[in-house]
Order: sequence, then structure tokens, then C-alpha cells
Amino acid sequence: MSILNLGILAHVDAGKTSLTERLLYTAGVIDEIGRVDDGSTRTDSLELERRRGITIKSAVVSFTVGNRTINLIDTPGHPDFIAEVERALSVLDGAVLVISAVEGVQAQTRVIARTLHRLGIPTLIFVNKVDRGGARFDGLLTEIADRISPAIIPMSRVDGLGTRDAKVRADVDPLRLADHDDRVLAAFVEDRPMPPIRVRGRVHPVYFGSAITGAGIDDLVDGITRLLPPATADPAGPPTGRIFKVERGPAGERLAYLRMFRGTLRVRETVGADRVTGIDIFAEGAARASGAITAGQIGRLRGLGSARIGDDFGVRENGVDEGVFAPPSLETAVVAARGAERGALHAALTELAEQDPLIDLRQDDERQEVYVSLYGEVQKEVIEATLAEQYGLAVTFRETTTLHVERLLGVGAAVEFNKVDPNPFLATIGLRVSPAPVGSGISFGLEVEPGSMPPAFFTAVEQTVHDTLRQGLRGWPVPDCAVVMTHSGYSARQSHSHAIFDKSMSSTAGDFRNLTPLVLMAALRAAGTVVLEPIHTFRVEVPPDTGPAVLPLLARLRAIPLATTPAVISGEIPAARVHELQRRLPALTRGEGVVESSFDHHAPVQGPAPTRPRTGPDPLDRKEYLLRVVRRAGPQ
Repeated sequence: MSILNLGILAHVDAGKTSLTERLLYTAGVIDEIGRVDDGSTRTDSLELERRRGITIKSAVVSFTVGNRTINLIDTPGHPDFIAEVERALSVLDGAVLVISAVEGVQAQTRVIARTLHRLGIPTLIFVNKVDRGGARFDGLLTEIADRISPAIIPMSRVDGLGTRDAKVRADVDPLRLADHDDRVLAAFVEDRPMPPIRVRGRVHPVYFGSAITGAGIDDLVDGITRLLPPATADPAGPPTGRIFKVERGPAGERLAYLRMFRGTLRVRETVGADRVTGIDIFAEGAARASGAITAGQIGRLRGLGSARIGDDFGVRENGVDEGVFAPPSLETAVVAARGAERGALHAALTELAEQDPLIDLRQDDERQEVYVSLYGEVQKEVIEATLAEQYGLAVTFRETTTLHVERLLGVGAAVEFNKVDPNPFLATIGLRVSPAPVGSGISFGLEVEPGSMPPAFFTAVEQTVHDTLRQGLRGWPVPDCAVVMTHSGYSARQSHSHAIFDKSMSSTAGDFRNLTPLVLMAALRAAGTVVLEPIHTFRVEVPPDTGPAVLPLLARLRAIPLATTPAVISGEIPAARVHELQRRLPALTRGEGVVESSFDHHAPVQGPAPTRPRTGPDPLDRKEYLLRVVRRAGPQ
């Protein structure tokens, strides 16, 4: 039996979770269709999801159609939870992109569609809600072609569009299929039966239907099984997989969701330093205990205490890179309402960070505050509710601020030598920093011999480089930087005569961890940095007669229109001003204005560069830094 790992993706409220319920019902997995409004759906299992009527966490459910097992991953549609979508993309074989027949192509629809196309994930489009008033057909197909991809093939027609009695019938033009598959063209010309077709990311069949009434669902299921390629699986190969979700079980145990790409993993075998103590495989709507998980399957594993989202094991080919969506662009401080609960708050947020690493905890010991990164205000509300309901913690938030980044202006270098003032540490470290291409991340290389000192000392330097670059010269992250170690040295293990090892005479990894921030920040000073703010592309749709009133607002918000028609204005706007645009647009457009925006790039800040409060010892203030860390390092 073949396996298909299928993602259901959409803009919020397009009917994604309702479609999942309908697919489970059609496959015979459930006897009654749950409703999002009632909080009775299979995949929205969190109480917070049921109460809000939105998907917050990705969920896995399985069903069988014919000889194919489909592991369906229902993902959030709200942009504040795009990180959940990103993790799901890394384990998918195919996707269904859901679009509302009434609202059409929305902001998140376009963001997801562009990403699916870039990653080459085979995708069907399902136009939902054909039974609702205002549903569209021809006009919506034109919109999809213009705003998602011209390579679409309508697979059905709708009779009674926009009514509860809407009926869907299959209507496929073989010549349209032949445009994208030479085998289909040959069969059509030679009057032979159509060959099996597989969507490989080049073309998107478009199905119409209603998740509520079931219209068109059989055609969609047929398309899922016939057009989307199954998982390529080699159960005999070396075990290879990826962890794409981590959560806590009822007893607080860590549960890791794993997609196997090759080989077989069994209970009691090891993954890294952990031993697998239990495996659940998703089948027929439930998670069932199993002794092993094999290539193509998705399972839930116990025992992986050190597992992190995005962890791979084995050698994976053609994998999806991390970071397919933009990182969070907002930040806020979380403050315990009761001072005595600061420790409990940090522990709770640490657990939440296991499930969503992009919230990127920062601890400010002096202010007794913890900072988290966010995609939006709804995510903040969810964090507040989760802390209250799951951990019993009441919290408040500081004002949400925009996250900036720093980029290097040039090349800089610095070095401090062992036993040479003013260096109090038993270590020699030289570092050179230089700009790296946007999106390339932080790299660490050596211009010294790898055998010139113990590996643990090099590891301490590299790890500390990554930690230190979370706060540049003005406190903002330095996301793209090439760091090269140019000098190294240490004091070999020594002891007094007839005495035990004396660390005051011998270098330790702590010496290198403590010295690295001083050298790295000196190198950054020599290179110089510039502070950049996140910039969004935007598209504003307005009644044509209101456009003249909207343009002055855009100018005040530092937006740059790049294309303007009477009804549509598109361009770039600082991320910090998007919320104000959304808030003020309705009053200028009789409530009819619509804004779409998504992160596009970073650009230098206009005016004075903002600074960010630093956390931890500050290596830019050498005296203060040494006072705080030398005590830990001990006498030298």
C-alpha cells in the first residue's frame, strides 16, 4: 500500500479544517462531521482552538482510500502561526491549497502558494464554499491565474453556484491536460485511453466544491489519489527522518512527531543520544502503538528527550530547507503578574519554545523580564491564554516593538593573546568578521590548524559566536555573517608538583566562552554595522473614488507605491506601519478597503538607528562584563 503525506493549507477561514472533516467522513473514519463553530472537529483538539474556532497547531490524522494511506496534516491558516506551516512543508509529498469561492485569493493564500511553487511541492487547488452567496467561478479562475499561477486546469463545473443546492460535475478538457503532459497529448491524438497523470509542481488542477455539503468532494479525493505522487520510500535503506513537531503529553513527557524518509526505526533503537521508548503510527483516524516506523510513515515517538523541531537524522536528499517563510518581525516582554512566579514563567516559556523555537526567548536578568518574538497580536493572545490555562500563570506584556536586524558594513578583525594584558583569560582568540549574503546565516571557519588545540575549545568558540551574534552593536541580531578564527592558543593542562590538576594554570572551555564575546564585539566594531527594519510588500484594494484619500495616508506611513490604478495600489511599507494602515483604511474607504501585506526584505532605518536593550553581560562594556564573568571563571 502506498503512502501520501498531504498538507491542507489556506488563508484563515477558507474552510480548511472543515474540508479535513469532510475528507475523514468520506473515507469512513468518522461517523459524524465535526463543526469548527461547535469546537467538535477532529484536528482542532486544543481547548483554545475550539474556543477561538481557528487552528493554532498542526495536527496529523490518517485515512485510507483504495490502496493508498493518506497522512493528512491540517495546518493553521492565520499568518501569526505561519511557523507551523513551515514545519509541515518539510515533510509533505503533496498539498491541497484551499481558496474560498467568495473571498477568493487572500494575502496568506499568495504567501503559501509562492512557497509551494518555490519548493516544487505538487499542489491541487480546492475552491471551497460554492454553496455560499457571492461564490464565483470564471472570475475566480481569472483571479487564481493572475495572482497564483497561470498554469491551472479547471477540473469541474458548478451548477446552482452560490446556493445551498449547488452541484459540482467533473468537466476536464483533455487538451488543457495535454498542454502540460506530452503523454496525454499523444493519447488524445491517437485516441487511446488517458495515461496516469502525476502533478509535479508545474501545473495546478482546480477543483470546486463545498466542505459543508460535500459537493465536489468525491472528485477532489479522486484527484488526490490519482494526481499527487505517493511518498518515495526505501524501507531497506539507512534510517533517515525529520522531526517536525514537538509537544508535551499528559504526564509532561516530550512527544516528537517524525516523518521517515528512508529505512526503519524500531522501539529501543537510538536517535542521537536518546533511545526510542514508544512509537505511535497514524492510521484510520487514530494514533496506534507500533513496534517500528518505516519509510514514508509519520509517527509520534516517545523517549527523545533532547529532540528539537527541525532535527534530522541520517543523510537526507532533496530536503526542504529551514526558513522558507520570513522570521517574526515583532517582539514583546512577558512579565509575571506575581513576582514570585518569574522562575515558573521562564520554565513555562522554555517549554513553549520547544514547540515553537521561533519565539526565541531572551532573558533580561537585570530587568527580570523575558522577551519573545512574535508574528502578530493574535499569537500574543494565544501565549497569554496558554500560560493561564496550562500553567496557571497570569502575565502582562510590554508594548510590542518591531524587530530589526544588523548587517555588517565591512570586514573587521580583533585578537587577544593568552597571558597578555588586558586579557584575564587563559586563551588566545583572533576573529575576523565579514558580510555574508542575505539569508545565508552565520558561518564559522578556521585559519588555524584544527589540531592546534583541543576540539572542545574550538566548539566553545563556535557556539559562543552564534550566541553572541544574537545581539550586535546596537542589540539587534546579526543574522548573516562569516566568522573566521585567525588566532588560537591555550595553556596546556598543568599541576603543581605532587599536586592535582590546577585550573588556574590551565585553559578550560570556560576561558574560551568568556573571551569570545569580547573579541567578537571588537571585530564587529572594526567592521561597523547598520540597523535595518523589516519591509513588507502591500496591496490595497479600494473603491476607485477613494484612492485619492488613501495616497496621503500611505505617504504619512512611509509607504512607497510602486504600481497604482484607481482601484489597486501596491508597493512597499515598513512593517511597523502595517497595523496602522489596516486600522485607518476602513474609515477612508467606507469599510470596503482591503489590505494584503507580507514580509519582503530588510532596509536601512531612516533617521537615528534604534537600539535594543541588551540581555546578559555586555561585552561592549569591558569593565562591567569582566566584573560579571570573571567571578564565574575563578582566579587566573
